[in-house]
Amino acid sequence: MAWSGIRLLVKGFFLHTEIQSSPQPMSPPKVRVWLVLLLAFFSGMTVLAVEISTSRLLAPFFGTSIIIWAVVIGLTLLYLSVGYWFGGRLADASPQESRLFHIVAIAAFLVGLIPFLAKPVLSISSQAIASLSGGLFFGSLVGVLLLLAVPLTMLGMVSPFAIRLVTHDVRHAGHRAGQIFALSTVGSIVGAFIPVLVLIPSVGTRSTFLIFSVGLLSLTLIAASTPLRRSLYSVFLAILIVLWIAVDPGAVRPADGLVLEGESALQFFQVIDEPNVGRRLVLNEGIGTHSIFNPNRLLTDGPWDYFLLAPLMANQQPDDVSSLLVIGLGAGTVPKQFTSVYGSDVAIDGVEIDSRVIEIGQEYFEMNEPNLTTHAEDGRTFLQRTAQNYDVIAVDAYRQPYIPFHLVTQEFFLAARDRLNNNGVLALNAGRTLTDFRLVDVLSETMRSVFPYVYVIDLPSGFSNSLIYGTFKPIADTDLRSQALATNQSALAEISNRAWKLREVSHANTVYTDDLAPVERLIDDIIVREALGGRSGRQR
Repeated sequence: MAWSGIRLLVKGFFLHTEIQSSPQPMSPPKVRVWLVLLLAFFSGMTVLAVEISTSRLLAPFFGTSIIIWAVVIGLTLLYLSVGYWFGGRLADASPQESRLFHIVAIAAFLVGLIPFLAKPVLSISSQAIASLSGGLFFGSLVGVLLLLAVPLTMLGMVSPFAIRLVTHDVRHAGHRAGQIFALSTVGSIVGAFIPVLVLIPSVGTRSTFLIFSVGLLSLTLIAASTPLRRSLYSVFLAILIVLWIAVDPGAVRPADGLVLEGESALQFFQVIDEPNVGRRLVLNEGIGTHSIFNPNRLLTDGPWDYFLLAPLMANQQPDDVSSLLVIGLGAGTVPKQFTSVYGSDVAIDGVEIDSRVIEIGQEYFEMNEPNLTTHAEDGRTFLQRTAQNYDVIAVDAYRQPYIPFHLVTQEFFLAARDRLNNNGVLALNAGRTLTDFRLVDVLSETMRSVFPYVYVIDLPSGFSNSLIYGTFKPIADTDLRSQALATNQSALAEISNRAWKLREVSHANTVYTDDLAPVERLIDDIIVREALGGRSGRQR
């Protein structure tokens, strides 16, 4: 059926019609104007719904970075532009209501097929990324190109075609064009909000595609002018409904030990049990683990352990620690460790932008510490509204590979500094590759523009993380092992034995600000160089 749509597009391209130079009455066949206007509304709604849903379709494989959004938005606009061109030509050559509804019926059917075609297409692209042989940008570009090209181009044909149908006199052409564009745009507004606020969190991405597809296809069925067309559209509808019922969606991204998989309003998530490791929380493309829980072991051997060293960086003793703020709470790994090591008297505020992740932590990760208060909001807005000061602020909100730029700037670190006690410390977990430290360098140098003392611990070989600490005073003893032993805390002693590479950042050559923080461009370059096997950039 895709070939039928392509044939219509090609036909529109080669049609040449003469446009008279003086205003003349326009006399297309009889048109049910109300149906055409309704079609403009629902087509506009479907376009935006497809755009929003496609970003969620890509998220488990490629994430939700600004690059992915640029690809989705850019290609959507490209396809719509091509559709406007073809639609205008075809409408002038053959201004028939039945032809417009036939175009939309095919487009609606293809929209419904998108989630069923997505798995094999996107799996191929994600395999290229996993093996570092492709690249995030090009993989997502090809995936979106294959999935969206024909249906969105055909939906782009609706507006010019509809304007031609409802315009009986060129003296009213402006009024009619305004009607069509207004209805289409209002439909797009509705199509932007319904998937995000209602459908995706409640029924998932696949069903969201199908609901909009079936709705638009039902409208064309109502408007079908011949029994043959009515039968054809009924077959389209039946195929989609059968696929909806009969095809088991299964796991979006299959994994051994999968406990839970789903979508929140913000992201795709998985909970995975891994032998000898524990229970892991994985978000979006699954490049990194965001929380881990093992009821038989406090320490994870991962970057979360190193937040426990933050008080030592500020020369604090365990009894000195009374408050902790975690930005990027996840499923609660850091609060659980802090409570165990520093005691249940430590008041902990955990900020997590996704309320569903908080629920997952409470249900699947035993995130039930009585001293933990959770807040479902953005970390920076929380810093701006709270009046509470803290002994330690832990930032673990950098989803890999891309990270929110507003949490890496000088202004963010200033806001965090203002919420620290006089002897407080800011600690953050920064991802990197095993050889390229440019992201760690720019984060630590930006922190150095705010804090007089900044220290970095590069995790041992096998981990692609560094912990960065900002303090108001110099560390008393750079030998963390001796400090940890003095606390009589075995967990701190064990971690300090791994943290053998402590280094101080003494300069701030590169400082990111709210106005200029090209973190996505830096990460793109790191990914491309890593994929190509390059080792340029700052290395250690």
